[in-house]
Amino acid sequence: MTHPFEIELETTLPASPEQVWEAIATGPGIDSWFMGRNEVEPREGGTAAMETGGHREEALVTAYEPGKRLATRTSPGEDGRFMAFEYLIEGRGGAATVLRVVHSGLLGDDWQDEYDALRRGWPFHLGTLVQYLTHFAARTAVPVFAAAPTGRRTAQDVRAALAGALSLPTPVTVGAQAQAEPAGLPPLDGEVVWADDERFGLRTADGLYTFHHGAGTALMFHHLFGADTDGAEDAWQRWLVRVLG
Repeated sequence: MTHPFEIELETTLPASPEQVWEAIATGPGIDSWFMGRNEVEPREGGTAAMETGGHREEALVTAYEPGKRLATRTSPGEDGRFMAFEYLIEGRGGAATVLRVVHSGLLGDDWQDEYDALRRGWPFHLGTLVQYLTHFAARTAVPVFAAAPTGRRTAQDVRAALAGALSLPTPVTVGAQAQAEPAGLPPLDGEVVWADDERFGLRTADGLYTFHHGAGTALMFHHLFGADTDGAEDAWQRWLVRVLG
């Protein structure tokens, strides 16, 4: 049985409507704050695609009004499930813009858990968008994804292992300073800008780094703005496996 859902959020962003549009309606812009590698065909009827960990998800662009509105919708599955996203932009004079996000669709039998995960995740993603537009607005990032099984470890144990590898205190709190020297990567020196029960995020001078510790799997979604990113995804994958090994 499917269950309809709708999540609606609104945030004020420190950017012009044109900057917000670039961030939410272009592949390089989305790569700089959301998940995976993204493509957006800039027209109504076009295709929007996201690839994460080798899995590609496509959606139809159902509305495309530059600087004002973008909407997409995935094709329904065999059970009727689908996801729809709508972004509405409203300028508030000068350097502020209000963004309203509506995420809706149909979920499956485990709809309550799925809905709760989506509801908890969106404030984090919008927080990352604020960080991007505040500190990196004139730049675009290379997205990095890594995943590793956590075995029988509890979520608390996984969080502690990740925090320890980044020289962070536990509990991890916003404002804490992180330091690490991952093999094959530049030294990491940054500040915790987000921390909840499922993830924490760091900002450095040249990147936004996110560490998730879900049931059975740890994930990383990073956005790297530095000049040298060759091999970064493989290096972060090795780092994560080593930390959880």
